[in-house]
Amino acid sequence: MHSEVVMKLLDNINTPQDIKHLDKDELNILCGELREYVIESVSKTGGHLASNLGVVELTVALHRVFNTPDDKIVWDVGHQTYIHKILTGRKNEMPTLRQFNGLSGFPKRSESIYDVFDTGHSSTSLSAAIGMARARDLKKENYEIVAVIGDGALTGGMALEALNDAGRSNTKLLIILNDNEMSISKNVGGLSRYLSRIRTTKGYLSTKKDVEKLLNKTVVGGKIKSFLKRAKDGIKQIVVPGMLFEELGLTYMGPVDGHNIYEIIENLEIAKNIDGPLIMHVITKKGKGYKFAEERPNEFHGVSSFNIETGERLKKSSQTFSNFFGIKMCEIAEKNENVAAITAAMTDGTGLTDFAKKFPRRIYDAGIAEQHAVTMAAGLAVSGIVPVVAIYSSFLQRAYDQVIHDVALQNLHVVFAIDRAGLVGDDGETHQGVFDEGFLSLIPNMTVLSPADYREFGNMLEFAVSSDGPVAIRYPRGSMNGNINNSTHEIILGKGFIAEEGQDITIAAAGRMVKTALEVREILKTENIDSEVINLRFIKPFDKELIIKSVNKTKALVIIDEAPVYSSYGMNICKIIPKDVDVLLKTLPDEFIKQGSIEELLKENKLDADSIAADIIKWRRK
Repeated sequence: MHSEVVMKLLDNINTPQDIKHLDKDELNILCGELREYVIESVSKTGGHLASNLGVVELTVALHRVFNTPDDKIVWDVGHQTYIHKILTGRKNEMPTLRQFNGLSGFPKRSESIYDVFDTGHSSTSLSAAIGMARARDLKKENYEIVAVIGDGALTGGMALEALNDAGRSNTKLLIILNDNEMSISKNVGGLSRYLSRIRTTKGYLSTKKDVEKLLNKTVVGGKIKSFLKRAKDGIKQIVVPGMLFEELGLTYMGPVDGHNIYEIIENLEIAKNIDGPLIMHVITKKGKGYKFAEERPNEFHGVSSFNIETGERLKKSSQTFSNFFGIKMCEIAEKNENVAAITAAMTDGTGLTDFAKKFPRRIYDAGIAEQHAVTMAAGLAVSGIVPVVAIYSSFLQRAYDQVIHDVALQNLHVVFAIDRAGLVGDDGETHQGVFDEGFLSLIPNMTVLSPADYREFGNMLEFAVSSDGPVAIRYPRGSMNGNINNSTHEIILGKGFIAEEGQDITIAAAGRMVKTALEVREILKTENIDSEVINLRFIKPFDKELIIKSVNKTKALVIIDEAPVYSSYGMNICKIIPKDVDVLLKTLPDEFIKQGSIEELLKENKLDADSIAADIIKWRRK
């Protein structure tokens, strides 16, 4: 697709300054070239396509009107910043997007002066932007702060808290509400419905002025005046769009056509000259300009490499833990009418699409509101329902207080199905699910399991649903081949089992690392080291009796865990090991793990089978 002829403008764009001299026709041509280039790039690297295609005109307009990097643009979530990266000098690095040691799929301050705040999770931009605006005012500096947030992210509690604060502050701040009517799953809730009512309303500023002029012509006194004041407010809320934001203290502007570059630029120029906090409502279409992404925005939210002509993925997907979870949940729900599912705007991502079709009254999508999702689960549990909260590990972090205060403190029977546990890969530091086993294990009443294969996962779900108290099952992203020896054993609270017997050393692991431990065992055989492999199953409570029995025989213990050292279950196991037993703890380092494929990251951090085996051999020879 890319050629010098087609990319006649984009080839000469290296900084935002290069777009400021373009005329209106050239701006439209540039937007077309940007779409083509992003489609081409992402078709090779994978990434977030639909969201980026939706903000082409908006991104160009922002860099046209504002003087970046002096003026600051804060992107919520940040997966929609590919156009921003291309316009700010990183065009030639796009082939490395989301690759090991390559360009990040999200804003990173260490990557560019144009990236002013690291993001990756939703609903953070407004709080960050308010902080930056207040710092600007304290230091008596003069530049603009712009926060770009989607309509899905706006439903997050943190964003609503920030809106309330911004409205009270009178701090000069421009909020761009990028309204594409979609998050990863279809938007839900009252705010979504409110936005849908005003999307088609035009001419807000003039409408507001006309309505207020008309209403203010009525001059009376006393009680009648008070009544009419309330009536006026009610009429304005019906007639004038954006009154919710006005009531919070923000000036509302819009809706603006997010694919009309001239209209966006015109409105941004107006917005620059309005003091105080202002929200500009921009209507965009996810996947704009690419047929398949427009038709299937969910599917093209995050994609692997694909064929541009057909829209088909080049890598055929196999059964994944997420898919298996959805299938098993349907089986369990068929047998137990009290089982319900909860998701935070991730029905598709967590594998619950079929469950939603079969049991529409027993699934609750909380939207991008993880805290609410967890406490709602507590409310269901206290009323006799068994809620299964399907959530990504890195997003569960946002609801830690609710897990402690609303679920565990009351010892409520809530099941946490923690998807993307462990290394996630290409999305990098913000999405690695490596902290949950540590922070969940700290909580009284909490049970934590990790399956080594699909059949063990299915049995663990059955166990969790029929148990008492809070139970968390953490499972990895992606698929696995084959089954672990003896994994058909009954799931008994706090009990693991020996996957392979041995005499020389004990290797203990849980989840995905059990397969790695078995691979290590095979390598060690070539060095005449006979390893006993324990599948822990339970991270909390772990099987002390089984571990002690094994290490009393081997006098050597290797613990393998795909978690940072201070979050590792290995630290707890080490506390109960006899002093005459040598221990080698293999974990991730105490640092945030960068992007790359899972295989590359495991090798980089010496948690692949070859590296672990090499370390064991070296350790044994000391």
